[in-house]
Amino acid sequence: MTLWTSSEAAAATGGQAQGEWAVSGMSIDTRTLEPGDMFVALKAARDGHDFVAQALEKGAGAALVSRVPEGVPADAPLLIVDEVQAGLEALGRASRARTDAKVVAVTGSVGKTSTKEMLARMLSDQGRTHAAVASYNNHWGVPLTLARMPRGTEFAVIEIGMNHPGEIAPLAKQARPHVAMVTTVAAVHLEAFENVEGIAAEKAAIMEGLEPGGTAVLNADIAESHVLRKVAADLGADARWFGESADNYKLHSAGIEGEETVAHATAAGREVELHIQSLGAHFAMNALGALACVEALGADVAKAVKSLALWSPVKGRGVREAIRLGSGDITLLDDSYNANPTSMAAALAVLAATPGAGRRIAYIGDMKELGPQEVQLHAGLAQLEAVQGIDKIHCIGPLMQALHDALPEAKRGGWYDTSADAVPGLADEIRGGDIVLAKGSLSMALAKIVDGIREMGHSGPNS
Repeated sequence: MTLWTSSEAAAATGGQAQGEWAVSGMSIDTRTLEPGDMFVALKAARDGHDFVAQALEKGAGAALVSRVPEGVPADAPLLIVDEVQAGLEALGRASRARTDAKVVAVTGSVGKTSTKEMLARMLSDQGRTHAAVASYNNHWGVPLTLARMPRGTEFAVIEIGMNHPGEIAPLAKQARPHVAMVTTVAAVHLEAFENVEGIAAEKAAIMEGLEPGGTAVLNADIAESHVLRKVAADLGADARWFGESADNYKLHSAGIEGEETVAHATAAGREVELHIQSLGAHFAMNALGALACVEALGADVAKAVKSLALWSPVKGRGVREAIRLGSGDITLLDDSYNANPTSMAAALAVLAATPGAGRRIAYIGDMKELGPQEVQLHAGLAQLEAVQGIDKIHCIGPLMQALHDALPEAKRGGWYDTSADAVPGLADEIRGGDIVLAKGSLSMALAKIVDGIREMGHSGPNS
């Protein structure tokens, strides 16, 4: 399948195509580049131009560059533009313009990626669906996702994130969604915002990119819902609400039953029972919002409910796994990809409620970008009701020292400066039958804890 020809890419970017070529995909990383991809020489930790020769050797169909790199043949297939980031954005806009796809964009302080994946699973059973991979939701991730979109796409799911004020609106305007969803608003990135209302205003900016007559799917239960409501009204968006306090998409109950979350809700005027292959009421809430998006896109909600039951979370985002030991299975809850106070509270609640006769043990790491209140927010986790249902909490990182000090002595596990420091003691702290949670901000590398637990035994199939 041809994604871009040299003439199409040159016309989209205003750049100069060197040679005639066609590419079937796009990549920013030579480690994952597939033959036929266009390699995009972005500047990040290193200048992507340094890797163009390597990309071409691996079979790249062309490279998007702002100059001819050293060591690259004079006749190499290149698209030369003034600035690579701007060229990538131009390709994204052109790709969005040439498709008739119905587009949904998702943002929120928590649950963006899992909700994006739920939507992709639901919609893929109803039409050709394109979605962002991993958490490609920033200034290069959004245009890359758009530029990768095949011409015949019928549904597209775009994830949009932010770290600072003013980042979401430009990305939303590139995506031009027909439906924009805000999963929730929470105390995340507080070092860049004065308060949570400021975060709500930034999340609400996703509605600035809506196509005329577009729909906003919004969380009715958050304290800052009035901020979302005002922005929707000011922009003339059709606001549809989900949550326990909503009407059309109302969550009545959600609980763990065996190895899944079962929720009862009203969706699109009918009573539905949702089965989700991951534990936690927060998944049920996001699934309900996703169903509201499905209806707004004109897809079949009843079919989407059936598809939802087949969805499972991606690695590091709530995956449940059995690790076989001679003394019995360890149940591993791998939520190691990221953390903030809201998602940490949800994960601890899942750990406390997970069925099983064994102990409940948590390994949790620092939550980053919380601003001046970071110490209090870490210590405050000790007051969560879920802590009463957890046997031991091991703390990792300088900020988690505050939680370690605040925990009741009976529940206080070890404190470690890094995840690597905790790995050697795992075999002494965990035994067969235990249910173990690993969660922390990505930079805390809780994946090392996950890998260490896996190495204690043999992984069984995901539950």
